[in-house]
Amino acid sequence: MNVIKWAGVVVLACSGLMLGAPARAGDISCKMTFQLSGWSVFYKTAKGTGTVRCSNGQSLNVKLRAKGGGLTFGKTKISNGIGKFSGVTGVRDVLGSYADAEAHAGASKSAAAQVLTKGSVSLALSGKGEGWNLGVAFGAFIIE
Repeated sequence: MNVIKWAGVVVLACSGLMLGAPARAGDISCKMTFQLSGWSVFYKTAKGTGTVRCSNGQSLNVKLRAKGGGLTFGKTKISNGIGKFSGVTGVRDVLGSYADAEAHAGASKSAAAQVLTKGSVSLALSGKGEGWNLGVAFGAFIIE
């Protein structure tokens, strides 16, 4: 099985394990736009910034960090990322550390999608970026 097909299978498997709780009464919808860049050589690290805007009018500028380890190599930059939150009752619910598991393979321009969880809050990330990467990594995606 080639690496890209294998990476897709792992991402789908991890996404299935990390599904969040269904929406509760009083939940609001929140969306984050972000930029993120980083590198990995066994240890993965990335930093960035974003803005979260919610359906109740609240907004929050945030700092982003991703860290973890695994069998991973690469360098990436995401310029126009989108994050959609569920299970949120206020904008500050988005802050904290989300569980992160991913498989990735890409060269030059690539696209990615990922589902992360933090208790009852789920975050679906998507974005297009530049760089090259290959591997499997586990760790945390932190919103401050």
